[in-house]
Formats: sequence, structure tokens, C-alpha cells
Amino acid sequence: MNTPTASPAPAAAKTPDASPRALYVLLLVVFINLVGFGLVIPLLPFYAKSLNASAWQVTAMFSAYSLGQFIAEPFWGRLSDRIGRRPVLIVTILANTLSYLALAFAPNIAWAFAIRLASGFGSGNISTIQGYMADVTPPEKRAGRMGLLGAAFGMGFVVGPTLGGLLPGLAEAFGHSDTGRLAFQIPLLTAAVLAAIAALGVFLFVVESRAPSHKDAPVERRRDHLAAAAGHPVLSRVLLVTLISTAAFAGMESVFGLWTQARFGWGPKQVGLCFAVIGIIASVGQGLITGRLARRFGEAKVLTTGLAIIAVSLSLTPFVPTSAFVPLVVGCTAFGQSLVFPCVAALISRAAPSDKQGAMLGLNMAAGSLARMTGPMLAGPLFGLVVGGPYWLGAALMLPAVAFAWTIENRVKAAA
Repeated sequence: MNTPTASPAPAAAKTPDASPRALYVLLLVVFINLVGFGLVIPLLPFYAKSLNASAWQVTAMFSAYSLGQFIAEPFWGRLSDRIGRRPVLIVTILANTLSYLALAFAPNIAWAFAIRLASGFGSGNISTIQGYMADVTPPEKRAGRMGLLGAAFGMGFVVGPTLGGLLPGLAEAFGHSDTGRLAFQIPLLTAAVLAAIAALGVFLFVVESRAPSHKDAPVERRRDHLAAAAGHPVLSRVLLVTLISTAAFAGMESVFGLWTQARFGWGPKQVGLCFAVIGIIASVGQGLITGRLARRFGEAKVLTTGLAIIAVSLSLTPFVPTSAFVPLVVGCTAFGQSLVFPCVAALISRAAPSDKQGAMLGLNMAAGSLARMTGPMLAGPLFGLVVGGPYWLGAALMLPAVAFAWTIENRVKAAA
């Protein structure tokens, strides 16, 4: 992505405040992205099993989505710099609409895997939305607008799993079980309709924020940013923390439906409601608690505490005696994550040079996508061997993450 100093003059001058209507539509796009993502999470293990998928194939479907995002995020971002934000948003949202429709009628697990890959590719448009926000927002308002994007993320991840858990119940009204094909089609078709509405909103209410560029600006390669981060005493450790902690959380997330079904006979409804609890806890933690703790104790200490909470909760999860304790231990994991992610972003923004913050934050997003690919791929085969294995693996992975975080505070002081 281009640095601020390399931006062409017309784009830099494009700083009038956006209309509230356009901003609401963009927030709706982010919200629907996360609703669609969250809606599928509680359904996916049961959906895949209805296609006779094994445990590793179930988790591979989680990884396919993240692989698509990993590939697409820089592609859509660069393309939006060249041809404008609006066409990229319309194309990606329509791609999501088609992906949800296709997944509802996938004939087998191979097709479902390919559709999930395409869905992730279409969902890799967050950098385009962030670019639009930066284009049309005066500098003094950007922090607040980016905070609204974060709120839309949190709300989407609360509403999505809730709908994913409750909508299959409509199938029972038609005489179908809550694990029948219709039970999965209803939520997926709902997500398709929502995505189509969002695409129409962009088409009608969002004007282009950036003139198409006909000049080939120098492209900064991801491996150059990676080399710079690897040589930095703080950034290298923070990126490793993101990679390890996200892999552990994604592995838990991908087998959660299979684990609760094996232990307690849960279905999509119970899993969806539990994920809604996760979303609420994460939103409250990030919005109300993490900032206060970081101001009092420092980001590095809060990061270490969050990672330790995740390690303990993952190690205890396989031993819960009844289903009533599941929201408690999973909520602790979610709270730990709510401490981790904001502190990671803050540490990166403090440690990176001012003209490289965007690149390093983008590299952190790439590390998260890579982790969401590898975590489920490790958890699936392990679940097939030992039901509680993915949770113990996640807890073990958190130990080096805690060790890295423990050393960050001194490194931050040394780098200051």
C-alpha cells in the first residue's frame, strides 16, 4: 500500500467530510460482513457433517475462508487505489451474495470448501472500507470514525452467531429437524439477502472518494515489511504474539461445535447463543475495559495478562463437568482476547515509524489471517484423536506467547 508521502495530490486533497448517509452505508457493509461470517460459525460444523465431512474437513472449511481473506486483502486494497473504492466495494459485496447462495446449495464437501475460499476472497474488503473512511474524513475525526468501524465489527459478531443459532429453528416449523438441509439454507439465504441490500446501498448512496490513478506508484512488497518487522525488537515479538494467540483461538473456534456436540449434545442453536455471549464479552472488554487498564498499567502488562487468561481458560475447558459451565470458560477466553487485540494494535502503532504504521498494522492483519488458517488445520486432526486435544494444544501454544509478551515491556522502553 502507498505511504502518505507517496500519495498523489488529488487524493490528498480529497478531505471533505462524508455525508452521514454514505458513512451509515459503509458501517452497514462492515456489519453485514461480520454478520455473515459470524452467522456461519455455529452452523459450519453441523453443515459440514451433513455433507459427510470428517473433523479435519470441517476445520479445513474454516481455514479456506481465512486463506481467501489472506490473498484478497492486499489485492482489493491496491485495486481500490487504482480504480476507486466504490466499484471494488460493489464487486466484493456481490461476490459475498453469490457465495452465500452457492453455499446454501453446495452438493458436496469439495464444492463447499471452494465456495468458502471464494467467500473469504470476497470478504477481504476491510482495507478498502478503511481507505474510503480516510479519503473522506478530516484528520481530526478519523479516530472516531475508525472507532465506529470497530463497533460495527463487534455488533456484527454478536448478531451473526445469534442468527446462526436461532434461524435453523424455523426449519422445525416446516417439519424438518434442526440439522436438516433446510435448517442451514435459511440462515445462508438470509445472509445473501442482507449482502444484496448492502450492495444496493453502496450503489445508491456511496459516491466515489478517490479519482482513478493512472500512474504506477512504487509497490511496497509484503516481504520488505516483514524483513523490517523481523529486525525490530518490539514489532517482531508483537507479530509472533498475534500469530500464536490467534491460531490458538481459531483452533478452539473451529472445533467448538464438534466438541460441544460430542460432550453435551449441543446443536446450532446452543452453539450460536454461546458465540453471541463471546461477542458481547469481547465488545464490552474492548470498548470499556481494555483502554482503562492499558492507561493504568501499560499495554504490555495488559497483553501479558490477557494471554495468561486465555492459556488458563483453554486448559480448563475440556474438564467442565456440565454444559452450564461452557459459557463461563469460553467467556474467559473471549475476555482474554478482548485484552490482547487492542493492546497489540497500540503497541504496533507506538513502535512503528509514523510512515510505516499502516504497513505494520496490515502485516499484523496478515499474521492473523495466516493464524486463522493454521489453527483450524491443526485442531481438526487432533480432535479426531483426542476430543479435548485442540484445547490443550491451544493452551500449550499460549506459553511462548506469554513469554514473548513478558519481554515486550522492557523492549518498548529500550526502543523509546
